[in-house]
Amino acid sequence: MVLHYPRDVAQSVEVLIVADRVPTYSHPGDAGADLTAAVAVQLAPGQRETVATGVSIALPDGYVAFVVPRSGLAAKHGITIVNSPGTVDAGYRGEISVTLLNTDSSVPYSVAVGDRIAQLVVLPVTRARFIPVATLPGSQRGESGFGSTGNTTIDSESPHDDQQGELL
Repeated sequence: MVLHYPRDVAQSVEVLIVADRVPTYSHPGDAGADLTAAVAVQLAPGQRETVATGVSIALPDGYVAFVVPRSGLAAKHGITIVNSPGTVDAGYRGEISVTLLNTDSSVPYSVAVGDRIAQLVVLPVTRARFIPVATLPGSQRGESGFGSTGNTTIDSESPHDDQQGELL
């Protein structure tokens, strides 16, 4: 069975680029194009380093690019991106750099020139029009924040608005 999804956005967008190595998509249908290192670095355990990619782009208005980690680097070596996703706004024209972090507690990681270090995902963006109000409308979730999903209270009754309840 083949599913067909309607597409209301363009299948591709032209992005002007200055780069020694143009980002590439590894497979048809991939969302992220591979960014490579323009410099060699050694990441000691727990160390972070901002790594140049040699890539500068000009996104059209109404688009954003997100720099996201490569799952293989994270799973195999504990390498991630500190500010993920890194946001590249349409008006930015400087070089895209990636702040890598070695989360391994004992093994250093070497990045060579040309190594794939991150992915660049280009997306259309909707601009919000913020409307100041005195209070926000209620919702099922309310003000429950970090770590609140899936938790229940000891009491069978719901906690009052001013109480978080005791978590199991």
